[in-house]
Amino acid sequence: MSAVIPAKLPIDDATEKQLGVGEKRLEHGVAVRTKKRLTSRTATIAALIIAALWTLPTFGLFISSLRPAELVNTTGWWTIFQNWGFTLDNYAQVLQAGSGTLNLAGAFVNSLAITIPATVFPLVIASLAAYAFAWIDFTGKNWMFIAVFALQIVPLQMALVPLLSLFSRGVQAGDTEIFSGLNASGSYAQVWIAHTIFALPLAIFLLHNFISEIPRELVEAARVDGAGHGQIFFRVVLPLTMPAIASFGIFQFLWVWNDLLVALIFADGAVAPMTKLLAEITGSRGQDWHLLTAGAFISILVPLIVFFALQRYFVRGLLAGSTKG
Repeated sequence: MSAVIPAKLPIDDATEKQLGVGEKRLEHGVAVRTKKRLTSRTATIAALIIAALWTLPTFGLFISSLRPAELVNTTGWWTIFQNWGFTLDNYAQVLQAGSGTLNLAGAFVNSLAITIPATVFPLVIASLAAYAFAWIDFTGKNWMFIAVFALQIVPLQMALVPLLSLFSRGVQAGDTEIFSGLNASGSYAQVWIAHTIFALPLAIFLLHNFISEIPRELVEAARVDGAGHGQIFFRVVLPLTMPAIASFGIFQFLWVWNDLLVALIFADGAVAPMTKLLAEITGSRGQDWHLLTAGAFISILVPLIVFFALQRYFVRGLLAGSTKG
């Protein structure tokens, strides 16, 4: 006697809605269990201490940026109630300070113009390369991935002079000119390229580890439905990889925004970022360091906004894989 296999019944809207609610409850339960597993009283106390140690100097920096220069140079910020006085002159002076025709307000715009593309470019290239290394079979894939991984140990300082020479003079093989040089002094192009090159090895490595953990069943199901690599990447892999992309994006944004070394080499003249001008406005002997308090607080506003805006993706990226098993 053969077994009777029941036919698959169509799912109406109400049932589908109930299934969606059930999935959300299941995800919430997993999140709660993960939070309990990763949270303890000791970890909470340590996190509070670290937060206090980080917040206290930032608060002192903000108070100092609002005090007159004579009070900043003679008294500590913690004596604010004994030596009362607030002013916005430090911010007014620091926004107008600078060298040549570039002031700190213009350098702030330059920092945005440098940091945003220098964050987007490596993320786009690295996500595509990581997908290729994880899900596309081609000759020499393993050796290429090892080479990318090995590039992480190359000191950044070793590449500055060759890269600058490449941008200015190009590449020649005998009498044949292979690359004529970028000739982009005083523009954003060379600093974008430099930051992208320096970020790619780590970005590819981290995103590859995340993308390779995507269940093979999802990719195979998309292939059965006739999806190509482009559709699989944009419709399956990319949405699942957004926490990892956002996590690395935050780090890359902070690295580029706070960078001074690459800015000194590749971003000169009218395209100089804030970090370069902040090093100049303190004076030859540091006599104008009260201006540095206002300039430093201006410089940390954007990273704080970026971090708090993307912190939920950052936490998801850090906890990725913790609910497996």
